[in-house]
Amino acid sequence: MSNRVVQGRMVTPETLAELVEGESVLEAESIADADRDCPECSGGVITVGYMPSVTEFVTGYKCQECDWSDDDREE
Repeated sequence: MSNRVVQGRMVTPETLAELVEGESVLEAESIADADRDCPECSGGVITVGYMPSVTEFVTGYKCQECDWSDDDREE
């Protein structure tokens, strides 16, 4: 599925990646369901793989109900 509803609005993979990253991304893969619930509201979490730069690939996670988001970068 390419588009999903997040916080009441339809988002594309690119838009979802931008919500997680906080800025524009170069490319994004299809959106998928994540096998986890949101740690803040227990809502459904979706995931998207994206490239914020030419040399980096990130998997981002976003709650469909609240503002929570995260990525798989090492902190």
